[in-house]
Amino acid sequence: MHALPHGRLTWQKRRPPDAVVFTCLAAAALFLALLGFTLILWVREAWPAIRAHGGEMLTSGEWFYRHQHFGALAMIYGSAVVSLLALLLAAPVAFATAIFISEWLPHTLRPWAKAAVEFLAAIPSVIYGLLGIMFLRTWMADWLAPFDPLSGDMLLTAAVLLAVMILPTVTTFAEDSLRAVPAAQRLAARGLALNRTQTIHRIVLPQAWPGMIGAALLGLGRGLGETIAVFLIIGRLDNRLPESLLDPAPLIEPGQTLTSKLGGPETHIAMGDPLHWGAILTLGLILLVLTTLFVSLGNLLLRKNPAHP
Repeated sequence: MHALPHGRLTWQKRRPPDAVVFTCLAAAALFLALLGFTLILWVREAWPAIRAHGGEMLTSGEWFYRHQHFGALAMIYGSAVVSLLALLLAAPVAFATAIFISEWLPHTLRPWAKAAVEFLAAIPSVIYGLLGIMFLRTWMADWLAPFDPLSGDMLLTAAVLLAVMILPTVTTFAEDSLRAVPAAQRLAARGLALNRTQTIHRIVLPQAWPGMIGAALLGLGRGLGETIAVFLIIGRLDNRLPESLLDPAPLIEPGQTLTSKLGGPETHIAMGDPLHWGAILTLGLILLVLTTLFVSLGNLLLRKNPAHP
C-alpha cells in the first residue's frame, strides 16, 4: 500500500510468493505422476487378458471364467441400457425442475429449492440401494405383473433407481446453465412484449441448451459409474444379451453391468489367476474410458454456456 501525492491510498498488486507457486506446481506434478503410475499399473495387470482375448472381450457376450471365456459385451449392454434409460427418465424431469427454479420461482425461494435438490445428491448410494430393495423392486414387480417377470430384480428396476440418483446432478447443472444467461437479455425480451414463456423458449433455452445437454452427459457419466445401488437390485446374471437391440424382453429380466460385476464377489475369486484378474481389470478400463468420454464431453458442452466463455 502506497500513499499518492494527494493523500489517496491505493493497493499494489503483489505477485504470489515463489514458494506458493512452487508448492502448487509440485502438487499438480505429483497428482499427474500418481495418475500416470496408476494407469500404467492397471494396464500392466490387465495385459494378460488383453493379449489373450483382445477385441473378443468387446464382441463376445459369453463370460465363463471357469472355462477361460471372458466376453464383456453383455455387461456393456447392461450398463448402456440401464444408464440410457435412467437418463431418458431423469432428463425431462430435471430440465423441467431446473426451468421452474431458474425462471418461475421467486428469488427468495430459489436458494432453498436449489439446496433441497442438492441434498438428494448427498444421500449415500447404499441408502438408495436399500430403498430400492425395500420398495422399488416390489412396486416394479407388481406394476409389470402382466408381463410375468421372475422378480423385481431387473434392468428396468435399476434404471428407475438410477434415474432418481442422477436427477439432482442433472437438475443442478442445468439450472446453473439457465442462470448463466444474462438477466439483461430477459429484460430486453420483456421490453419487446414477449411474455415469460416466450422469453424462456426463444431467448433463454437456445443459449442454455448446450450446457443443459452437458448436464445430462455428466449425469450419464455418474450413472455409468454407479455400483452399490445397481449391484443390490439388478439380479446379477451373466450372459444376458438380447436377440435384437430393439427387443424389450431383457429389460424385465435380471442382468449384469460393468459395475455390478466389479462390485461382486468374483473380484475376490479372480485374485491369483492372472488371466481372470486381467479380465476383471479390463472391465475397469472399459468403464473408465466410457465415463471419461461422457464426463469430458459434458464439461466441454458446459463451457459453451455463456457463463464459460
